[in-house]
Amino acid sequence: MPSYVDPSKCDGCKGGDKTACMYICPNDLMVLNTEDMRAYNQEPDACWECYSCVKICPQGAIAVRGYSDFVPLGGLVHPMRSSDSIMWTVKFRNGNMKRFKFPIRTTAEGAANAYEGERGADINDNKLLGESDLPVPTMLAK
Repeated sequence: MPSYVDPSKCDGCKGGDKTACMYICPNDLMVLNTEDMRAYNQEPDACWECYSCVKICPQGAIAVRGYSDFVPLGGLVHPMRSSDSIMWTVKFRNGNMKRFKFPIRTTAEGAANAYEGERGADINDNKLLGESDLPVPTMLAK
């Protein structure tokens, strides 16, 4: 099920020209209806169900049906974001609730470089990533 914006909760991110969900959607599906200042998914069939918009929405107005591997049929899942973590609340059909807390990134956006200091990370280096300076063994002639 693609993302769905609850119009009673959405405030259009306080009237800005670009909402948080528009900023984060990797498929550029979220748009702002300028008449009523509410966001919506313009092409639900193309939604990847990646939860990016759900996690970033400051009003908690966006929902996506949970995957069956962690939310049974009829259950609900809701993320609550803080500055250092996301708390996922799963509500089961029988009323039981479970909460899972996961840390979020602490590195500034764009600052992470997993290959820093690795051989081959420099564009001017003709070695492959991780390739050593040791000579390559040659095949022995028979």
